[in-house]
Amino acid sequence: MKTANRKTTNKQKRIVIVGATGMVGGYALRYALEHLEVERVTVIGRRNVGLSHPKLNEVLHSDFTDCSSLVDVLSHQDAVVFCLGAYTGVVSDAELRRITVDYTIEFARVLHISSPNTVIAFLSGSGADPTEQSRISFARYKGKAENALSAAKFPQVYIFRPAYIYPVEPRKEPNFSYSLLRMIYPAFRRLFPNLVIRADDLAHSMVDVAIHGTREGIEKGRVLVFENRDIRNRVGLL
Repeated sequence: MKTANRKTTNKQKRIVIVGATGMVGGYALRYALEHLEVERVTVIGRRNVGLSHPKLNEVLHSDFTDCSSLVDVLSHQDAVVFCLGAYTGVVSDAELRRITVDYTIEFARVLHISSPNTVIAFLSGSGADPTEQSRISFARYKGKAENALSAAKFPQVYIFRPAYIYPVEPRKEPNFSYSLLRMIYPAFRRLFPNLVIRADDLAHSMVDVAIHGTREGIEKGRVLVFENRDIRNRVGLL
């Protein structure tokens, strides 16, 4: 006979968040920690998140080109919310490719060894090119990362392709374009509602999908892509 504790634990999920010191990953972490259906949140990153919580397990990992040491950490996990990334123009093209593609592929390799039945919610971006032929580096690299996850044979991969992500909380913007978009956000949102998404809404949607899955995922196949409009639909903004 199972104990009451075991029953509760079986209903709850163990979630890994990668990139929790970033804007979207930070909201995902806070939301997951508060979620009643989450038993444990393991954060993997190069810097401390600066939070203390009984559900939180923080693992510092400096080199994402080699995730072999994470085999035990990634064992017995139910879901991953992968938000690790970099802004175009802030890092070199080689670094952008390394962070976007190489880190994703290496993490997925070790995750599949440790927890092959894990569900993944992956933060991609609007315009990601699965043909990998785009002249825009960001689109080409995100497409390559998506393809790698699709080929990894996890039971469910949810790919999120947001357009402009509104930071919600004040921050130092990565470049002038983002500063400008933040300033004109109210008008931009009214004129082009399907080209914007709040960072907290995006994060909540990713965590909810990682925990519950979707009917579409069951009906339409193992890999499901959410464009910006789809994400807004999920959070009831249309």
